[in-house]
Amino acid sequence: MALWYDEEHEGKVRFGLKTTQTLFMGQSPFQRVSVIETEAFGRGLLLDDLWMAVEGHDDWVYHEMLVHPALTTAPRIERVLIIGGGDGGTAREVLRHPQVRHVDMVEIDGMVVDAAKQFLPHGQAAWNDPRLTVRIQDGIEFVANAESESYDVVLVDGSDPVGPAEGLFNAAFFGHCKRILRPGGVLATQSESPRLQRDVHIAMVQVLAEVFGDAHPYYGTVTIYPGGAWSWTYASKADGAGNHTSPLAIDAARAAHVETFSEVYTQEVHRGAFAVPNNLKAHFTRK
Repeated sequence: MALWYDEEHEGKVRFGLKTTQTLFMGQSPFQRVSVIETEAFGRGLLLDDLWMAVEGHDDWVYHEMLVHPALTTAPRIERVLIIGGGDGGTAREVLRHPQVRHVDMVEIDGMVVDAAKQFLPHGQAAWNDPRLTVRIQDGIEFVANAESESYDVVLVDGSDPVGPAEGLFNAAFFGHCKRILRPGGVLATQSESPRLQRDVHIAMVQVLAEVFGDAHPYYGTVTIYPGGAWSWTYASKADGAGNHTSPLAIDAARAAHVETFSEVYTQEVHRGAFAVPNNLKAHFTRK
């Protein structure tokens, strides 16, 4: 008899995957960490029984769209900070850019990293790269104490704004992210479902616009996330002349390099993702 794993959202929406085996399950000081083999998407990571990452197509959509719009437009990409990202997928995509010289990945839960290293092949390319430094500590504290203007790009690969990730989505945290970016530097963050978590998504974009004076939501489809429709948001720190980096000012050489290995990302996909659905436009001030 087939075993199915169902993830339920607010008692209204259920998403199920047919599973073959549980590879890992543990309780860290922060959350329950599980790795489950599925028929449709391969191995998947769950935190507190919510899908975070899978090997299949969704892995490439989520991580490529979080990383490459920022890294193909930021003026410099030598120093990158990842908050969260314990499955290794975001670091993998960042490290595919040869211009990147140093990456700090700050993940609060060491069990997530250990489980990913042992059971999730999709992130393996990152772990042994000498440019990557993995720090098991609170990302909120790390950002608060980091040196000003010390990073070119900040990527927030956090789970939903509850539990250990709750503090990653407020003005204080984003204010420190802005402070540690160099002029012209770029932040990209996942920003929830524009359908099932519409109010949270709108609030995140509005907070980023208030903190940075610049915020651009963009959209794609991630099957395992609530409702399938997903969002990320791009913001940039003004340079000395008060100008913001445009999310559409794509460095053609960097983008062409990404297209040699990407599963999803192209310059056309990049541009199209920043088209805002009509029912959301009124909530966002675009600059």
